[in-house]
Amino acid sequence: MDPLAPLISALHAQGRLRVWSLVITAFGDLVQHRGGEISSTRLRMVLGRVGVEQGALRTALSRLSSDGWVHSERAGRSSRYRLTAQGLDRFASATARIYAPPRTEPVQRWAAAVTLTGAGDESIRIIPADDAAGVADCLLVGDLKQLSNAYRAAQLGVAHRAALAALAADLGALRTAIADPLDATAARLLLIHRWRRIVLRFPECIPDLMPHDAPLRNPRESVARAYAMLTPAVEGWLTSDTGGLAPLPKASQPAAKRFGGALWA
Repeated sequence: MDPLAPLISALHAQGRLRVWSLVITAFGDLVQHRGGEISSTRLRMVLGRVGVEQGALRTALSRLSSDGWVHSERAGRSSRYRLTAQGLDRFASATARIYAPPRTEPVQRWAAAVTLTGAGDESIRIIPADDAAGVADCLLVGDLKQLSNAYRAAQLGVAHRAALAALAADLGALRTAIADPLDATAARLLLIHRWRRIVLRFPECIPDLMPHDAPLRNPRESVARAYAMLTPAVEGWLTSDTGGLAPLPKASQPAAKRFGGALWA
């Protein structure tokens, strides 16, 4: 049985696939830390492994080129695609959010962060005190004395809960080790593609505040552990010349250091 079948089915079950978005994930996760450049042949192998047709990939790359994300140049029978300076700049803030280290210890001190809106109203959030500096107009720091199930339930909306349930299903499919390097690369791409959309769409819920019936109590930690499992095979494939592929440049920052790195060694 294809070890990626559950992940690939889940990807294509979400409606018409936005291939350009999947390519953005590929550049962010596989290419950005290795000089920002990849051959069309290697990129086609990864995207083809998850069911993306060559024509759809060409259309997506053309769109990203027009939008200033990448530029290309011929290299023999293939082409090489490189992130532009504009593309690298766009990745910066998203990369920091996607690969931030997970919380692995209970929060000891909390802050009630009050932010004034443009209409003069107030928005109040309960956040860890160590995250509170400079994020609000007024801060009240102290202990969390009471936390109802109703408050926990309010932390996840319907769409957010559904997204975490889908992530949990993907993580379940990755419990078995994936030996083939290309398969591992495709699996990491799909994992981060789903995680990226969750991180950039929804506010992150602190594990201490998660509903008791949440699909995942600490999604970031779960993703980090799966990522660490896949990464040795993935990074090996990116630097291999199997099938005559040109190896990607040496990593400027090891992928193993993402999500806090040493925690998952």
